[in-house]
Amino acid sequence: MTEISNIASYLPRVAAEQPEALAVAAPVGRGIAGRPRYRRLDYRELDQRSDRIAQGLTSVGIGKGVRTALLVPPSLDFAALAFAVLKAGAVPVLVDPGIGLRNIRGCLATAEPEAFIGVPAAHLARLVLRWGRPSFRFLVTVGRRAPWGGYTLSGVEALGQDDDTAMAPTSSEDMAAIVFTSGSTGPPKGVVYTHGNFLAQLEAVRDLLGVTSDDIDLPTFPLFALFDPALGMATVIPRMDPTRPAKVDPRNIIDPINEFGITTMFGSPALLDTVGRYGERHGTRMPSLRRVVSAGAPVSSQIIERFLGMLPDGARILTPYGATECLPVAVISSDMILEETRAKTDSGAGVCVGRPVDSIELTILPISDGPIPTWDADRAMPPGEIGEIVVKGPQVTTSYFRAPRHDELSKIADRDGTVRHRMGDLGYLDDEGRLWFVGRKSHRLETAAGPMFTVPCEAVFNTHPDVFRSALVGVERGDETVPVLCVELEPGVRGSQRQRVTAELEEIAAGHEHTRSIRHFLHHPGFPVDVRHNAKIGRAKLAVWASGRLKW
Repeated sequence: MTEISNIASYLPRVAAEQPEALAVAAPVGRGIAGRPRYRRLDYRELDQRSDRIAQGLTSVGIGKGVRTALLVPPSLDFAALAFAVLKAGAVPVLVDPGIGLRNIRGCLATAEPEAFIGVPAAHLARLVLRWGRPSFRFLVTVGRRAPWGGYTLSGVEALGQDDDTAMAPTSSEDMAAIVFTSGSTGPPKGVVYTHGNFLAQLEAVRDLLGVTSDDIDLPTFPLFALFDPALGMATVIPRMDPTRPAKVDPRNIIDPINEFGITTMFGSPALLDTVGRYGERHGTRMPSLRRVVSAGAPVSSQIIERFLGMLPDGARILTPYGATECLPVAVISSDMILEETRAKTDSGAGVCVGRPVDSIELTILPISDGPIPTWDADRAMPPGEIGEIVVKGPQVTTSYFRAPRHDELSKIADRDGTVRHRMGDLGYLDDEGRLWFVGRKSHRLETAAGPMFTVPCEAVFNTHPDVFRSALVGVERGDETVPVLCVELEPGVRGSQRQRVTAELEEIAAGHEHTRSIRHFLHHPGFPVDVRHNAKIGRAKLAVWASGRLKW
């Protein structure tokens, strides 16, 4: 008998080992003094409920290989459904609701899911905005029965049996999910995950975090919650809008951490900044939190220091590098950043993202905007030279869904039949084998003074105490690309201070060889950012904004 390859298969194993341990807790209304009340599922309950739902889904036609749009907010229902869909062998189509209604429609039109599982608001949007209308054959509503027909989640669950285990015979090569990118660097793309990719990712995360059954996680990005039960780590879902992490109420993060004794959390740099500033103002502590994972964009040393001030001695912030197409690729810890690499970053060396994880083979290739059909190891660049980051490994996805042009530009066929992924990022390896990130390939500027990379330039300006963040963009003047630095000031810095800050930034620019050609500085009230992490800067929008304000 062929062994089943499915991340959901870890759940019954954990349920057998620790059936009554907390698996998931989610807020459901408010109790005393307005504090959130939580409903809980232990591992036995989560496993049995997801079994019943999986059996019910299969009985109504949502079985192996059926692409299934899943638009349910973080909740106990989401946790049970996510594992149920995987157990049934269906292929969840995961779209971040924060990408906007038009982009959701485009994603569903591309994926053509046959099933739609969602809360009533999602179904209403599906009807009004005609999401994926030709493709849906099965409808499931998480809530009361509605006029659009189909099944309710409770009705589907009632079709399952308590005494049967549900697990479709999936292999490592079978499609496990279609996960859409945030669209921060172009239209969202559907990344095809196989069950083998998910399992490799799970093992890499396990090695990265070193979790035990005593750990409790607070994931502020829903997809990270899928790994927790498989790792045997309890999950507490916070009360927040996951599409707006920068706007989170810090108390909705701090309170459950202290109430549950949470040991691990995931948060985007924007969320850590918001919570860290609150904690600094109020002298807040989170003594149980030992491990923080932050991804989505580089995390500044200022954000790291501020957040660590809330944690116990020995706590660490880990910043893994990767993308929807491959995560994790490399990782670095806060102690290495603060004790060693920060000074180099501040002087323009780029951001060190650490050493590649054990399962990843990482190479730097010469910068190219065209396809690279086949792999040639002789093109690899030596340490110290900037090029495009290319990765290979079991957690590296090998294709996009129905997007051959993106495959052509992002994938390289290796001679052993595997596929390498071009990250679309630029960087270099140092003599110690650590990876330094210098920016997106599409964001580099080809100027009269030579190529300019965003991260090394911006870092030297971000050291200014009145600068919250900066962004290097290019504005076209005839045949020339002119570098322009857009600046977002720290909260509380008055507009009357802009002239002084600009003069000081001009001095900083003149003091570094790689920034001397920057002579235009524009103050922006609030950068556009990505919808998923609120951390990646919308440089294309900033470039358009800057071009309308420059006077030559």
